[in-house]
Amino acid sequence: MKPELVVIRRLAPETTMQRLAAEYELHALWDAEDIPAFLDRARGARGLVTTGNVGAEAALIEALPNLEIIANFGVGVDRVDFEAVNRRGIIVTVTAGVLTDAVADLALALWLAVLRRVAEADRFVRAGRWPEAAFPSGRGARGRTAGILGLGQIGRAVAQRLSGFGVEIAYSDIAAIPDLPYRFVSDPVALAGECDFLIVCAAGGPGTAKLVNAEVLTALGRDGILVNVARGSIVDEDALIAALEAGHIAGAGLDVFADEPNVPEALMAMDNVVLMPHQASNTVETRIAMGENVLANLAAHFAGQPVATPYRQG
Repeated sequence: MKPELVVIRRLAPETTMQRLAAEYELHALWDAEDIPAFLDRARGARGLVTTGNVGAEAALIEALPNLEIIANFGVGVDRVDFEAVNRRGIIVTVTAGVLTDAVADLALALWLAVLRRVAEADRFVRAGRWPEAAFPSGRGARGRTAGILGLGQIGRAVAQRLSGFGVEIAYSDIAAIPDLPYRFVSDPVALAGECDFLIVCAAGGPGTAKLVNAEVLTALGRDGILVNVARGSIVDEDALIAALEAGHIAGAGLDVFADEPNVPEALMAMDNVVLMPHQASNTVETRIAMGENVLANLAAHFAGQPVATPYRQG
């Protein structure tokens, strides 16, 4: 018999869903109208496929008594209830290593879009204003300093890209990382005070909730730019709106938000803010690789072999 899987939502590309349907007995949670009845039917599920922005709540985990593995389509696990996972000894996997480049690329795209006022200029041209007025100047990058909050794989990929623009790199993390050519600043407030651009690449979760607060934003300064490609929970959204409205920072490029998919009207009204609908890893190539990673982890587990990319706590 095929192992049973609960799949939280339809994944892209469609080939991933086709292979899951061919290799497993699927229970599609996104199609369920009666959740209690669905969970009763899915009690035999040994695997759960979820996404980083959905995760797995304790109630769902406890409703699946045979659950052995949670395969996460993404690297963020802040919405997985690890107390429930650890009580049961459930394996959690992530799509580590396959989305780094795509996320880093978007971080730079957002940074450049705010720095050179790309989205604002696009609206200016489309509105027919070019023949009537001069467009305001953007700002250059060379010789300035970027602070990276969280220097994991994605943070390092961002740093490598920024170096090509002649930007000095500083970073904050849990501790200094040996053998890197970047300056370590332990305190996020101090980091913000030393940089022109603050790029958030840290992991989400209780330990980083609202880490970028009013004090950090004030330290970033009137010419500072904030970019967030990590988790919306890391930035105090109310403090960010207040800082933008007061001109305490120059602008922001945001791929993630505190209450997705709900974006505050105040942010949508600002010309100096560039918004994306949580798309950092969403390239055709990356989504294919993420699907293959999920499939490989599931196949290894159900064959009694070690999974390729387990999430390691701590």
